[in-house]
Amino acid sequence: MEIKALDETVKGWLQISRKQILAAMQQPLTVATKSNRNDLVTNVDKANQAFLIQQIHAAFPEASIEGEEGQAAKADRLAGLVFFVDPIDGTMNFVKQQANFAVMIGVYQDGQPLYGAIMDVMRNEVISGGPDLSPNLNGEPLTPPLDRPFEASLVGISGPMAIKNRLHLGELGLASSGVRMSGSAGMEFKSIALGRLGGYVSWLQPWDVAAGLAIGQGFGLVVTRGDGQPLDLLEAGVVVAGMPQVHAAFIAGMNA
Repeated sequence: MEIKALDETVKGWLQISRKQILAAMQQPLTVATKSNRNDLVTNVDKANQAFLIQQIHAAFPEASIEGEEGQAAKADRLAGLVFFVDPIDGTMNFVKQQANFAVMIGVYQDGQPLYGAIMDVMRNEVISGGPDLSPNLNGEPLTPPLDRPFEASLVGISGPMAIKNRLHLGELGLASSGVRMSGSAGMEFKSIALGRLGGYVSWLQPWDVAAGLAIGQGFGLVVTRGDGQPLDLLEAGVVVAGMPQVHAAFIAGMNA
């Protein structure tokens, strides 16, 4: 697959997606809950996923899709071409703040990352990249983030995990330069790519991590489970993403 052509195609989809989301935000939202009161889904999530699936099927009819909303878009294997779609990442932020949410697409071939794109909708910023495409922000090359020591790095940690000190993450947050919590995996991966965070830990679904993992392949990001083992991109679980020194410190501290 020609990655630069894929990049242009996906960015085109995301620009249309953004216009549709902004238009929908001018109307009352239909909000429902999924697994709990803080796990929200809106009519906009569903409409945007349907739009992106339509575009993917038209351009890549052989592809499987793993999407967040509904059982119709579920991949049961990683063989072949697989698109991971998060139509609104940070739905609580979308509903409550109308800010700090993203649209994410990750593309994989036989389980290996090819490409990822994260659109910060309200800032109209798209970070994209992959193993064979240097990370860029709206087409402009990004300077690779520095590999700083843990104690010199700001880190992102899931709010509940830090507050309850799960896996020693509250203690680890205090050992860092400080913890930042955005409520959106896409915003956290964007911050790592921009050098604003050294790493991020949360419990994530495949569509939460696929784009960021793929983009991170272009600048040395390390992404594993909490025990340091590789991800299964069809399973949810704890994800540790970080530049090498930060990642190593997270894994050591979480498993002490």
